[in-house]
Amino acid sequence: MQNSKRILVAPLNWGLGHSTRCIPIIHALLAQGHQPYIASDGVALSLLQKEFPNLPSFELPSYKITYAEKGRNFKLKIIWDSPKVFKAMSKEKKAIKKLVKEYDLDGIISDNRLGVYYKKVPCVFITHQLNVLSGNTTWMSSKAHQNIIKKFDACWVPDVEGKPNLTGKLGHLKKKKKNIIYLGPLSRFKKNKKKVSYDLMVLLSGPEPQRTLLEEKLLEELKAFAGNILFVKGKIQEKQNHERLEQGKYHLDLFNFMQSEELEKAINQSKLILCRSGYTTVMDLAKLEKKAFFIPTPGQYEQEYLAKRMQKQGYVPYCEQDDFTAEQLDRVASFEGLTQFDTTIDYLELFGVFSKVKENSEPTSSSLST
Repeated sequence: MQNSKRILVAPLNWGLGHSTRCIPIIHALLAQGHQPYIASDGVALSLLQKEFPNLPSFELPSYKITYAEKGRNFKLKIIWDSPKVFKAMSKEKKAIKKLVKEYDLDGIISDNRLGVYYKKVPCVFITHQLNVLSGNTTWMSSKAHQNIIKKFDACWVPDVEGKPNLTGKLGHLKKKKKNIIYLGPLSRFKKNKKKVSYDLMVLLSGPEPQRTLLEEKLLEELKAFAGNILFVKGKIQEKQNHERLEQGKYHLDLFNFMQSEELEKAINQSKLILCRSGYTTVMDLAKLEKKAFFIPTPGQYEQEYLAKRMQKQGYVPYCEQDDFTAEQLDRVASFEGLTQFDTTIDYLELFGVFSKVKENSEPTSSSLST
């Protein structure tokens, strides 16, 4: 086994997907005898603190990412907020430098946090967006993102390299770069045969105000759905809340959030999943081989691309948020549903990147004291 390393794992706080797909990475670090440290902000940090209460964790400066209320204003809102992001990145870099020195860190894993990088230790970037879709500025946003990725010692892409794959042009370049490693899809879940308890499971996440707007619309529209519904809001709070609503053939169990073990069981027990088309959700549903219906976040190019791609390939239907009604769910019957890719990750080899000594690196301890 490799010498134990102190590794900082820092996911972006943009919905829950970046933090949840770091969960199997953190478990693998622990299994290999390493010491993970967690750093993020907001709900992403709260989720990982609940999943790993015994691991050291730190709060990083927030990017303060919010969505526009109208999809057509999405790109304008992102551009408007960019000065706040750049300011947070600057603070983030200083915070990371301090953490590396104070805790004698041996390496960094950043899931889409652009400022989580320190040139004197090995750094890894996790992303499924080698190309960043932004409409008529895709070439520019993709180039900017690829230039950031170049700084890192390795870029881990949670998808398969060949075809078929889940990300399409998002996670595949015409010419592969040297530091890109394809992991295969990442998921914290395992498929289990469970008796179906819910006809429909609603699984929400994502930045405000769009998360709340979809929650309110679905709670109203699904009153026309006859069957048992499990509704998970995706609001990470101090305590879990559960409310049960019944009216005629309509039965709904409403939760603010669920942790991994409970969520895995619930998805396995659900016949159909209604959710956003975020990539981490796509990976999870593929791992559990579930039928689903997607409602992409309005104006979010990546989610719109994934939803259209899944529908075109005959896996999962979708509709725009404003067009959703309970009757839309009848379309699922004519789609295959998602299936998993059988991939095995060699974590011993993967984590070998943290054993490399960088030029001009500061002295760090080669192993943890036991």
